[in-house]
Amino acid sequence: MNFNATNGMEDMEDVSLFDDKLLKEVDFTQCSSTYNPPISPTDPGEDLLMRSLRLSDYDKGFMVLLKQLTVVGDVSREQFEARFNSMLSCKNGYYIVVIEDKTCNLVIGAATLAVEQKFIHECSSRGRVEDVVVDKKYRGRQLGKLLLDYLTLLSRHVGCYKVSLECKDPVVNFYSNFGFVKEEGQNYMCRRF
Repeated sequence: MNFNATNGMEDMEDVSLFDDKLLKEVDFTQCSSTYNPPISPTDPGEDLLMRSLRLSDYDKGFMVLLKQLTVVGDVSREQFEARFNSMLSCKNGYYIVVIEDKTCNLVIGAATLAVEQKFIHECSSRGRVEDVVVDKKYRGRQLGKLLLDYLTLLSRHVGCYKVSLECKDPVVNFYSNFGFVKEEGQNYMCRRF
């Protein structure tokens, strides 16, 4: 479904990019990390809610949060809605998870699992973790770890044969704690436009 304010359809603001039932379906007991104090996707901490990205998150600071990670540019509400609907139409292609602070109705954490369909590995899929960010005021509360653990388990749950990520040198050790390794003989190459 596409957002259209003039056609009398139900309010689309609460449409999720993916079904939040996945938060419960993924067996979080399979993660190798320990949490002290204990948190989980269904209980990320007091007054926090972990869920799928929604259209309404534009107004809850999602784009502002991404600016703590990288260059975002000036993205209008219309651009955001168009991109959201494009991602929504790619069933099982994009899983953007956010953490909302319910006391102030702001998105304070986010991460993306992009699923690429392949012909190799018996028509399997490859997952890529991208855009992991936690608001600087909320860092140190294990939320980045929670997002990464969840997306890693989700990638397996949705049938990915592997999951990868790209990161800068200062955070290689952080991602190594989750079983990500720099593969011998592999190079990440990029051409930017």
